[in-house]
Amino acid sequence: MQTSETARLTIGTNNYDFPVVQATTGEKAIDISKLRAQTGYTTIDDGLANTAACTSEITYIDGEKGILEYRGIPIETLAENSTFIETAYLIIYGNLPTRKQMSDFSQKVLRNASLHEAMMHFFDGGFPFTAHPMAILSAMLNSVGCYYPHMVTNHREQDLEHFNDAAALLLSKVRTIAAMAYRMKNGLPMIYPKRDLGYSQNFLHMMFTEPYHEYYPHDDITKALDLILLLHGDHEQNCSTSTVRVVASSGANLFSSVSAGVCALWGPLHGGANQQVIQMLEKIHQSGGDVDAFIAGAKKGDYRLMGFGHRLYKTYDPRAKILRESAEKVLQVVKLKDPLLDIAQRLEEKARADSYFIDRNLYPNVDFYSGLILKAIGIPVDMFTVMFAIGRMPGWIAHWYEVASQTKGRITRPRQIYTGYERRDYIKMRNRDGENSSDYESDEHKSLGGGSSENASARA
Repeated sequence: MQTSETARLTIGTNNYDFPVVQATTGEKAIDISKLRAQTGYTTIDDGLANTAACTSEITYIDGEKGILEYRGIPIETLAENSTFIETAYLIIYGNLPTRKQMSDFSQKVLRNASLHEAMMHFFDGGFPFTAHPMAILSAMLNSVGCYYPHMVTNHREQDLEHFNDAAALLLSKVRTIAAMAYRMKNGLPMIYPKRDLGYSQNFLHMMFTEPYHEYYPHDDITKALDLILLLHGDHEQNCSTSTVRVVASSGANLFSSVSAGVCALWGPLHGGANQQVIQMLEKIHQSGGDVDAFIAGAKKGDYRLMGFGHRLYKTYDPRAKILRESAEKVLQVVKLKDPLLDIAQRLEEKARADSYFIDRNLYPNVDFYSGLILKAIGIPVDMFTVMFAIGRMPGWIAHWYEVASQTKGRITRPRQIYTGYERRDYIKMRNRDGENSSDYESDEHKSLGGGSSENASARA
């Protein structure tokens, strides 16, 4: 909300006052929406680290204090009391569901779990076995909308009219598509979702069931996966969420917008962090498992310690605290003799006791523990980012709705500071390389079919 405060900008001898906006909780902002009109200047903020591109009611983060809230409810409270599906409802609709709302929403998600049979052919030769699961996920999410044309009209009023169905459909099918992408890559027959299993249990069943053995995960494994999804539900204006909002601002439908979000998440600087944790652990293992030597190298700047520190959090990532306990339970359940898990535990103990990392607020983050849990329960590394996408789907859906429901929404169109050539002349081809102009013109004329009536008639 706008306050009585103003911020003054002085350019030369001219003063300009701009309103100050106060968040419900947290930072104040200077509203510079009229800056260019009043001053002729724009601002430049590489990476947009100091720019609030929008207002939002969905998620609040205070990185200095380690606070993360969905719709005003602390993440710790949700992790202790809620489930992924209930939290998804909260993120999408703004309030915790009543008993009836929860039942209706869960049933709607359950009913939409299967894919249209025609889409199943995409997994039978439509993609090469070498296709990355994120490429499949993005393409399939966009394709899903083709089977529900009334939901993908790109007309705001019509798309919003069917929003509830589209939200449940995407939330359900993203999990099914992910499991089938895994099975296709591993040459396994497709497994359809079961109506008597919960969201995360159903996903694991579809992933790991063999033709000769139906897989039903241990409760602690199901809870751990559900918790990972819940903790990734939203994280305000990160790269993929901002991508969803930018695409949505063009009037694009929900399916296209979240498909774009998947593409942004696929980038290694965004969604690949937990995968990089495992790759780091493999590197330590291959070099003899010397954790002390690796930490010493990280302190000298030889390489980064993946899974430690966060761009927003200057203290312990609240999600990491929650996942640490879950990771311990999962490791006890699976009783997996994996040298990487042993290295991870030793690395964590050493780093958390080292003043170098403590003084720099380099604590284990959510990617460190989620990578360990996913590996322990059998999720392959190339599926890690897919799991991130499943968890982030409620946030993407909610942000799309926030943009689409704005009555005076504008397409997102940032400006730039041009740093290229000043205006210059066009130089004809014959003058660029010092070529013989007559020879060049002759060759050029011939290549274009000129020089004879036969060619002229052919062109006609």
